Amino acid sequence: TATALAELAPSAAAQRPSERAASAGPTFDELYRQGQAANRNIRTLTARFVETTTKALLERPIVERGLLYVERPSRVALHYTDPPDRRVVIDGKWMTTLWPSMKVNQRMNVGRAQEQVQKYFVGGDAGELRRIFDIELRPQSERRGTRELIMLPKRKQIRESLARLELWVDEGSGLLTAMRM
Repeated sequence: TATALAELAPSAAAQRPSERAASAGPTFDELYRQGQAANRNIRTLTARFVETTTKALLERPIVERGLLYVERPSRVALHYTDPPDRRVVIDGKWMTTLWPSMKVNQRMNVGRAQEQVQKYFVGGDAGELRRIFDIELRPQSERRGTRELIMLPKRKQIRESLARLELWVDEGSGLLTAMRM
């Protein structure tokens, strides 16, 4: 499981009455719409992140920290400060990972994944996300000032690389504050 701070690009869709009854706050659709409105004018973003990796074979979690830089529509850089020499850069359809102390220098085509993120999370709507994910908006969050979303992929193809996506969305802005994959 990995946890990192990032941004969310939500869109609008119709309200579901069952969500309203389960929660005193906004529905998923309302939260999505709020985030889209806040997100619409964001062209660049800088944020600190903490990435925690837990696996059954690890005695204790691996915690890494750094800075996230985003320039829309498709440029992202993660500059790790701990470990200090690791960099991940996404520029369009290419992702480059540099980690000299571990002798890592990889370049991967992530164009298809980028297209899917754009299609479902940026250009789509809440209804389209519901077609590919079972979505639960929790009535209470483990993180103060946020709403917690649990997204479970319906399609086997997605589940093979993403079993569960947990998002924490700021109650005030509707923007993503944390995620766990």
